[in-house]
Amino acid sequence: MKLRDLVGKAAHICGPATTLREAAAAMTQKGHGSLGVVEGMLLLGLVTERDLVRAIASGLDPDQVAVSSIMSKDPDTFSPEFDVSEAAQWLAESGYRHLPVVENNGLLGIVSIRDLLVALVGKD
Repeated sequence: MKLRDLVGKAAHICGPATTLREAAAAMTQKGHGSLGVVEGMLLLGLVTERDLVRAIASGLDPDQVAVSSIMSKDPDTFSPEFDVSEAAQWLAESGYRHLPVVENNGLLGIVSIRDLLVALVGKD
């Protein structure tokens, strides 16, 4: 199985000027733990639940601070043809929880550690 099999029809994204509160609301509404921060479909970075928790805990104003100031810039990206088992191994070794899947410089989606676990154990 390839990462392509795990990406949905549309990537969950936001722009760099999105506030922390708006990002948190989008993640909550969609049930996702991360958003790709994009201009057009070019991936600039990744903002995760962890990033939001750290930002709020450090006293940043969620209504005034943009995700671009807390996102992980230039994250490692993966081809949609990358093998799911190899992706799971990479996550286990790296400590990350999300894999941005990119093709032709465009973000296809973000595969989570949960997505990989479900794929590997064959449950939905």
